[in-house]
Amino acid sequence: MNETSTLISQAQMREESKGWHRAVFDDLESRLGGDPDFPCIFSKNAFRKQLLKFVFVETIDTSGIQHLGNGLKDYVEISKTWDGSIDTAYPLVAAFSLNAISSQSVDGYHAFGWQVLQKLHEIDPAPWPEEVSKDPNSHSWSMCFDGMPLFCNMSSPAHRVRRSRNLGGHFILIINPRERFDVVAGDTPGGRSVRSNIRNRIGRYDGTPHSLQLGTYHAGATEWWQYGLVEDNIERTDKCPFIFRKYSG
Repeated sequence: MNETSTLISQAQMREESKGWHRAVFDDLESRLGGDPDFPCIFSKNAFRKQLLKFVFVETIDTSGIQHLGNGLKDYVEISKTWDGSIDTAYPLVAAFSLNAISSQSVDGYHAFGWQVLQKLHEIDPAPWPEEVSKDPNSHSWSMCFDGMPLFCNMSSPAHRVRRSRNLGGHFILIINPRERFDVVAGDTPGGRSVRSNIRNRIGRYDGTPHSLQLGTYHAGATEWWQYGLVEDNIERTDKCPFIFRKYSG
């Protein structure tokens, strides 16, 4: 990470964070560091090993989105050299101030999250990867930025049923390269076992069966549904808010 990076390390957060940035960190620590039942074993491992990277977004006006885009570009850069080990996988925590978004509903937060992803797409500095569909309804679609397919987990304070998607008092995007899920929890015997374990943990933690929207990439699942989970176990028929924009260059 270069000296001008907008990313903040977990060690820096622990030692230097203040205000709402500190509130975000404390909320994460209570779940990933202090709650033995929190279901995502990968995020708990990343927190324990101080692997998290942070970017904080005050507003989603032009400057705010550019700041987020700069952080995401830095994150993609450090992710390109991943060695395949879960112990060197850095998740990105993109946290948004209460001035940027404070909603009373899960739907409201999800609409905001998709607005952010759309704005990021429109300042994306690189062409869309040829192997990734431009249609969110395709099984090969994934959010991409700076040439890298990503998985974006939307977590918000409004979740009451899906407690595993509530990381405290602020809206948060947890972003990882798509590749990492394919390596550690892909459509293989080992990957299916990992996913089954995590989803069983989710069911126990949330007190309800895991969402019907959870699936496996390249195995018939609709990827964008998994970014923001609805509270009820219902079949979804809604349309993805994401719209692909053709690049001019």
